[in-house]
Amino acid sequence: MNNPEPTLINDYKFCQSVIKKYSKSFYYAFSTLPEDDARAVYAVYAFCRMADDAIDEADSEEEAIANLEALRGELNGFCIGDVPDAPMWRALDDVRVRYDLDLEMLYVQIEGQASDVHFEQPEDLDELFEYSRKVAGSVGRLLLPILSDDTSQERQLNAENLGVAMQLTNILRDVGEDIDIHGRVYIPKSVLDQYGYSHEALKNGEMNAAFISVWEHLADEAEVLYDSFRDEIVHYKKEARVPLLLSLSVYREILAEVRNNGHDCFKRRNFVSMKRKMEIKNQVNENLKSLER
Repeated sequence: MNNPEPTLINDYKFCQSVIKKYSKSFYYAFSTLPEDDARAVYAVYAFCRMADDAIDEADSEEEAIANLEALRGELNGFCIGDVPDAPMWRALDDVRVRYDLDLEMLYVQIEGQASDVHFEQPEDLDELFEYSRKVAGSVGRLLLPILSDDTSQERQLNAENLGVAMQLTNILRDVGEDIDIHGRVYIPKSVLDQYGYSHEALKNGEMNAAFISVWEHLADEAEVLYDSFRDEIVHYKKEARVPLLLSLSVYREILAEVRNNGHDCFKRRNFVSMKRKMEIKNQVNENLKSLER
């Protein structure tokens, strides 16, 4: 970015403050990007955070719907050049000038958040994956042109799958919180039935062999997607590889933390310590050297 206007610098600083506040893991990883790319990531994240907050900060379904409709209306204007006078929108407008953003994914993000308003537990993995593609896979597709010069269909699917893996990780980390605070069960009915673990047991926070089997089933799905993305890392910009692998590895480590804590994702908030993040960063740097030889 050559000599940006002071207002635009402040707009990006606002977006940076959003990701720094709400996702320390993402910020830790992507703040190491070249400045222009990092700022672009912050702006995309700020939009997605706004869509998420439209639901989570609403006091009623009616308010949540109204919030999303207002956001969709602003997005409609944004897409035709009528940029709302707000920091996130001004920053995102600068991003779309410099990168080939798939603006349709902004609508998909809103659609995904809207499904939480009239939430219904997924029947099966297909429904869970469809939801995850909307709320998190869309983020991967939005970030792709910032992080890679290859925006082919294969690469888009790869980026989407990383988002899905991270969403599955969020779900596995937040089982108790989602039930207690939001009244939502994201684990599909078919997976609960497969291992003989009841909806009632889940609501009561019963940790037994059946629950661990349910949890590990979904964790396996996430880890397959993490592996597939890692294997394709050479298709991303060289300066984006460490941030991407660091983000992937830190998120994947959340699964290890849940396991280390006896699969307690009902009452315990599982997170990756800064010390462990530093260890992971060193591992990522070593592994990347091997991949690039």
